[in-house]
Amino acid sequence: MCYHISLHVNPETIGDVFPGTIFDPLLEESYHPADYMNGFDHKMVPVLLTGRKDGKRHLAPMMWGFLGSMARNFEDARRFWNGYKDETGKWKQGYITLNATGEDLLEKKMYKDAALHRRCIVFADGFYEWYHHHPIGRKGERLKTVVKYPHHIQLKDRSQPLMMFAAIWNPWRHTEVNTGTGEIQELVTPTFAIITTAANELMSRIHNSKQRMPVILNRDLAEEWIREGLTEQRIREIATWQYPSELMEAYTIAKDFQQLANPRERFEYPEWDGVFC
Repeated sequence: MCYHISLHVNPETIGDVFPGTIFDPLLEESYHPADYMNGFDHKMVPVLLTGRKDGKRHLAPMMWGFLGSMARNFEDARRFWNGYKDETGKWKQGYITLNATGEDLLEKKMYKDAALHRRCIVFADGFYEWYHHHPIGRKGERLKTVVKYPHHIQLKDRSQPLMMFAAIWNPWRHTEVNTGTGEIQELVTPTFAIITTAANELMSRIHNSKQRMPVILNRDLAEEWIREGLTEQRIREIATWQYPSELMEAYTIAKDFQQLANPRERFEYPEWDGVFC
């Protein structure tokens, strides 16, 4: 899973890594770098893709949270993501589309067409995940209460300015009422989902509840991922690729890190040596 990232990434840095990238003019007004971004806020994020008309790299803002015809407007989208009660009062479970699982990417009707034709790269300089610890009770039993220890995960080589996540995108067509004029507007908002795969050794220890991780790509795989004409077999291979543990590092951060001025600041827990295993 990958729902929380640190996105202190400048578009100019992406342009340095991928020379010749064409920048969408909307980036300046819709994207704001942040040391912490919660995917459930569905913010706009700079995403790299190959233009279908010109074959060139484009960096454009997209909304985090894959959407298609299941939502006609933002109100529908909120209901789809968060769940709602139908007309009979029965609760309808929401769907999280911040991530798409790499193992069944081409089997899911919602994601297959995007995986075949609309692959993209999402950037970060790190991400956040929680280790789940079940304390032991007085009688030696494992308690149901979970103590969560948040971590920040980043690339070990700090000279590499970017993490590159494999992702897919979709142009969400929706109809909204302009709150100022009352006019009905037909809009297209690009949306995306980050692909996840089975955790590598490091992430298996940290994200021990689900044992998942985002598909982090090196430079060559990132170039290949957004190239046209990949076979289904190659899409599956890249969508389940595990970034090597030895090239990553992680450290504990404060439990209230979302409220801190520097959410990535290291925080040492006195009990940690007896918890993490």
